[in-house]
Amino acid sequence: MDISVVVPLYDEVESLPELTTWISRVMADNNYTYEIILIDDGSKDGSWDMIVKLKENNPFIQGIRFRRNYGKSAALNTGFEAARGNVIITMDADLQDSPDEIPALYRRIADDGYDLISGWKAKRYDPLTKTIPTKLFNSATRKMSGIPNLHDFNCGLKSYRKAVVKNIEVYGEMHRYIPVLAKWAGFTKIGEQIVEHRPRKYGKTKFGWSRFINGFLDLLSIFFVGKFGKRPMHFFGMMGTLSFFTGIGLAIWLIADKLIDLSHHVVPRQPTDNPLFYFALVAILLGSQLFLTGFVAELVSRSASERNKYQIEDTI
Repeated sequence: MDISVVVPLYDEVESLPELTTWISRVMADNNYTYEIILIDDGSKDGSWDMIVKLKENNPFIQGIRFRRNYGKSAALNTGFEAARGNVIITMDADLQDSPDEIPALYRRIADDGYDLISGWKAKRYDPLTKTIPTKLFNSATRKMSGIPNLHDFNCGLKSYRKAVVKNIEVYGEMHRYIPVLAKWAGFTKIGEQIVEHRPRKYGKTKFGWSRFINGFLDLLSIFFVGKFGKRPMHFFGMMGTLSFFTGIGLAIWLIADKLIDLSHHVVPRQPTDNPLFYFALVAILLGSQLFLTGFVAELVSRSASERNKYQIEDTI
């Protein structure tokens, strides 16, 4: 199979007929073998009933329905697991992504040998409340990830080599940073392509300010897990060593200061009278705790994660 189109959706019943018809037309015009995987993320507006109806007339459509709303990352991760195409293309269901971009995105993977191509909506039709946070995230992600050539990490329109989606794990709000996840997994040939951004035709945006905070926290998580996920002791051990020996050094200095006073026949101050005594004590305790945290993290770092086990109510 040439292409799997993965479409996460939440309350997009009005756009689904036009979207699937458009995708099928593009595939037929280019003689691609394909599948369309629609992941209903707990919609309440009849989206699943529409998917069932569309499936009856289009055998290339597959549907996956979550029992409740898990979020876009969960939908993408489940879609990636189900995808069978050599090239996987993701797009949003709101018709702001154009299926006419599919052939070019496919060629960048199949012919040019890229691992991942991320769309860049150079001209956007989103409100400022969405574009400003996006610009901030993109700037921070470029600096922290070491992928300076991408302008829009969060663009829903992307294409992937099959091996990429089968070797990354998307959860939380990490769909924003899939190129970073791919890089940490060893897929470094990552490119960008300018794509059309269309005004929303139906429904309303699902963007909320809570995603701004969650996205920032997930960026920190990606940075930490990508750098220290397989060697957590390197992080906790380093911090613990610095803290522990800082405390020991201060303790030795306090003891030496007391001995000097004794050698000069001066009544020494009690160590507890010096604020540095408490700083040293806290530093030693904190260093020991960080060491223990590092050891525990090493023990669990290779354990299987269960965070991507989602309750799927139905499939077709």
